[in-house]
Amino acid sequence: MGGNEAKEQAGGMRIFGIAGWSGSGKTTLIAGLLPELAARGLRVSTIKHSSHAFDIDQPGKDSHVHRAAGACEVMVSSARRWALIHENRSEPEATLEELIARMTPVDLLLVEGFKSYPHPKIEVYREANAKPLLATSDPHVVAVASDVALPALHVPRFALDDTAAIAGFIMAACGLKAA
Repeated sequence: MGGNEAKEQAGGMRIFGIAGWSGSGKTTLIAGLLPELAARGLRVSTIKHSSHAFDIDQPGKDSHVHRAAGACEVMVSSARRWALIHENRSEPEATLEELIARMTPVDLLLVEGFKSYPHPKIEVYREANAKPLLATSDPHVVAVASDVALPALHVPRFALDDTAAIAGFIMAACGLKAA
């Protein structure tokens, strides 16, 4: 995946990133974008990178027992949802490409985090974080959602809460039309 154009994966799925420093509001922006994009008729999925250890499984649950006993993967299923838990054990962390390959194709896959990957992305920038603007050094940042004006910016800037405009921008960048 390279260049600033939204990449199309197998099945016509478009990949677009939401990147920024911790505490900038990436998850909040995605939570606002998902219903906006769904209302426009798109099927959207997400991948979120975490720099912290996390566990979606709980001690005492059967699936946790399976994992703790050495299972490489544990799938949990119910009438409402299913989840696959993969233990890396001694394997390296999966690449974004490997994770994307495991996703069911949808119209748009929003990628939260993975800020060093070369896919087109919107940077979420909050002045109070006192972190450098990624857009100045990452050619894959195609727009910025910010809580302050950024007059020297060389890409479009949106207000953090303008999910309608940001959704429209992402759809245009990905060549997607409302259904």
